[in-house]
Amino acid sequence: MNYKKRHFGSYGGRYIPEVLYPAFEELEEAYFRLKDDPDFIAELIYLQKHYIGRPTPLYFAENLTSDLGGAKLYFKMEGLAHTGAHKINNAVGQALLAKKMGKKRLIAETGAGQHGLATAAAAAKMGLECDVFMGEVDMARQHPNVLGMGVFGARVIPVTDGSRTLTDAVNAALKNWTERVSDTHYLLGSALGPHPYPAMVRDFQSVIGEEVKKDILEIEGRLPDKLIACVGGGSNSIGLFNTFLNDDVELIGVEAGGEGPDTQKHAIRMSGNGRIGIVQAYKSYFLQDDNGSLKTTHSISAGLDYAGIGPELAHLADEGRIKFTHAIDSEVLDAVKMTARREGILPALESAHALAEAFKQAPKLSGDSIIVVNISGRGDKDLFITGPYFDGKNWKAFLQNEIKRLSGETS
Repeated sequence: MNYKKRHFGSYGGRYIPEVLYPAFEELEEAYFRLKDDPDFIAELIYLQKHYIGRPTPLYFAENLTSDLGGAKLYFKMEGLAHTGAHKINNAVGQALLAKKMGKKRLIAETGAGQHGLATAAAAAKMGLECDVFMGEVDMARQHPNVLGMGVFGARVIPVTDGSRTLTDAVNAALKNWTERVSDTHYLLGSALGPHPYPAMVRDFQSVIGEEVKKDILEIEGRLPDKLIACVGGGSNSIGLFNTFLNDDVELIGVEAGGEGPDTQKHAIRMSGNGRIGIVQAYKSYFLQDDNGSLKTTHSISAGLDYAGIGPELAHLADEGRIKFTHAIDSEVLDAVKMTARREGILPALESAHALAEAFKQAPKLSGDSIIVVNISGRGDKDLFITGPYFDGKNWKAFLQNEIKRLSGETS
């Protein structure tokens, strides 16, 4: 992609306030210069192997394959990467870029907390100051990640505007960047926002698909029939899909169905609910009301309740290259339990959206078909969400006892 090309079809672009023009020009020039620089590439590959822990495994889910009685299921185990999710791929890439640019501070937005955790870790590794903006609602339901960010030395800044979730955290981070442009890099966590972020995040995450292609050819001797990934903003999905765009492989993105498409509590943008608009400095599909304001979204997973979608994914959907569907909260919880019980793997709630779709598709296919699911993160971060569902009264009693114990220690 030529760095002067700032759109994917009619989507994308760079609709930014004038105060950010110099920062974006600097970032654009630096990224498209360094991305092909042998020294930068060598340092990134070193960090991917020795810090992130790449390559992550491509795991054959033998028990679930047998249970479902159809296609072979393979899981790309991004949850085994450092900090527990795919987010570290992009965070390390951008943090290294920021350091090469002479920046002293990173800021980031986060929903599920995995991007914030990865950014905080990368900042610590690179010796950079770090502030992470997170909606109050997400801070409450993802407290383990909030704690982790603090341990890494980051300051977590609560966002109290709007729905107090990911969309509002993005707004807060962009606003803060305008106040400290000279020494700060905004480490955006998904393949969206103003150019060059969609292309840059996609490129740093494409290591996922590159490893999948190499491994599946070695294991099965051919490409998979289907690739399935959850879709919030879109970094884990485009990271998986990008390497296969020119191959005869079906690409399926799974959005957050929340309590169902007929309710007001979901984040389904690409199945007739989204409207084209320009929001947060880029053009794409967004959940908007008749006045163009963003609607409140809902998902059991904090990482998928975003009102927009990455511009490249929007373009690929229009082109018919990616098929979009959704999974509702109850299907997601069932997928978590089923995967844990049968494979000994606890997936993130975000990833379980993709698993729910895979479990629907596999029985319809022949035994020689292959599905690869991106397990973009692990589920220990979701303890405070899944606990009430899976442990009921025992979970509530545990929390009450902990409050009493801690009160006694501090009295």
